This record gives sequence, C-alpha cells and structure tokens, in this order.
Amino acid sequence: MSLRVSLVSADAEVWTGEATLVVAKTVEGEIGFMQGHEPVLAILAQGEVRITRTDGTKILANAEDGFLSMADDELTIVAGNAALVS
Repeated sequence: MSLRVSLVSADAEVWTGEATLVVAKTVEGEIGFMQGHEPVLAILAQGEVRITRTDGTKILANAEDGFLSMADDELTIVAGNAALVS
C-alpha cells in the first residue's frame, strides 16, 4: 500500500519513489496523502514537504511556488523552487 511520489523543481528532479504518507503545505493549509486519497489539484504554498517512505524513513524538503496533483495513487509536486533538507 503505497503512493508513487515525484517532487520536482523547475530545473531538477528532487525526489521520486514510493511512500506511505506525504504531507505538504497548500495555500489552504496542510494536507496529507495516503494510498486511496481522492483526486486533488492544489496550489503549493512555501513550506515543508514531509515524505514517509515505505521503509518508515522520512524525507524532508522545502518547496514553494508551484502545485500538486493527486490521482490514482500518484502524487506529483511541481515547485518553482524545491530542495531536500539535510
């Protein structure tokens, strides 16, 4: 039970993989995604994207200026600026 996740910035792919949970900030507030989530198209707000991989490890990224799209257990986050947090 997982999502296919792609986080990309304007000039590079930041992270792609399988996840059980993704939390991102939109202009309407934070939203969490798990397998089976209804389709969503939202404007991305500046903030953290928190990704929990299928093995339980967590990935943190900062993202801003873009959108996210969720459909058929595939989440795509397209940001003008995005980078992994060390």
